Amino acid sequence: MPILHHLPLSPFCRKVRVALGEKGLPIDLREQRVWERSRSFLALNPAGKVPVLELEDGAVVADSWAILEFIEEIAPTPPLIGATPAERAETRRLIAWFDDKFNAEVTQPLYGEKVLKRMAGGGAPDSGSLRAGRANLPPHLDYIGWLCDRRTWLAGDHFSLADIAAGAHLSTLDFIGDVPWDRFDGAKLWYQRIKSRPSFRPLLADRVTGFQPPPHYANLDF
Repeated sequence: MPILHHLPLSPFCRKVRVALGEKGLPIDLREQRVWERSRSFLALNPAGKVPVLELEDGAVVADSWAILEFIEEIAPTPPLIGATPAERAETRRLIAWFDDKFNAEVTQPLYGEKVLKRMAGGGAPDSGSLRAGRANLPPHLDYIGWLCDRRTWLAGDHFSLADIAAGAHLSTLDFIGDVPWDRFDGAKLWYQRIKSRPSFRPLLADRVTGFQPPPHYANLDF
């Protein structure tokens, strides 16, 4: 069985896990504490980052976007990237929005400071980063609500990698209790639909030593 080297709360790893679930592809999960710089893991990916997909024939695919493209090619059904050039372009635009802009403005200042820094022995979170991440989150939640007012899913009529990318980042933040759902009905209704998908539910069972998710985290109707 292929192995996915991952960190349970990494949104980039979670994105790949959900995509694999949507395709019905079995995977063996192997946690990698990347800050330990394991020689065996660095041999797989000299960049020292997760996710990394290790195939049964020994081939390795590193980087979440490369893995998603690979998955889409080997298992095109159901399609997650879009049926037309315009749909594919919009899906890719929104993936970049969440993996670049949202990650830099929200995920890293919150998850990076509260979880990664602590797990790597980097000391207490930086209060300025936490304030910035919390201040940057509401406009993104508003944007999700705006998109959902105009579309069935974020990128159009069909569930796609855009929804998976956004859901992965928000699930990470929801685990650490940093999403003010009660103020953003549109984003909340969309996320409830994401949480109800069978591919997403394994994420809700994740637990990380030293961290306790809020009671609503695994609740599908929160």
